[in-house]
Amino acid sequence: MSTHAQGGHGGHGHGGHGHDDHGHQEGAHGTFGSYMTGFILSVILTVIPFWLVMTGTLDNTTTTVVILALAVVQILVHMVYFLHMNGRVEGGWSMLAMIFTLIVVVIMFAGSLWVMYHMNHNMMPGMTTPDMSNLP
Repeated sequence: MSTHAQGGHGGHGHGGHGHDDHGHQEGAHGTFGSYMTGFILSVILTVIPFWLVMTGTLDNTTTTVVILALAVVQILVHMVYFLHMNGRVEGGWSMLAMIFTLIVVVIMFAGSLWVMYHMNHNMMPGMTTPDMSNLP
């Protein structure tokens, strides 16, 4: 049996590849500067909603929309700066999996809101909220 078949260079083992070439991409890990940028953005995106709620600056509906928008931005900051998710990592498969997950979550969230919003309208006749308060 030759050394080639026994796992020598170019065999089934690690031959022919550098030991660093196991699906890792160059630049997959962030630098200190990128981690600090992500941290500072995360702090800012946390302080703004906290300030909006504590001061009562906006009305309830607007505050909720702003907080939800800032939460989405903060999720994106975490994905890019801390999880290092982009189109280059793992040939884009991790980003594709994340997009699929987000689509499923949006469908579930929207469906839940739709059901809760229409629940009162679809209740049995005579079972309105004032009538339910008179039940034993």
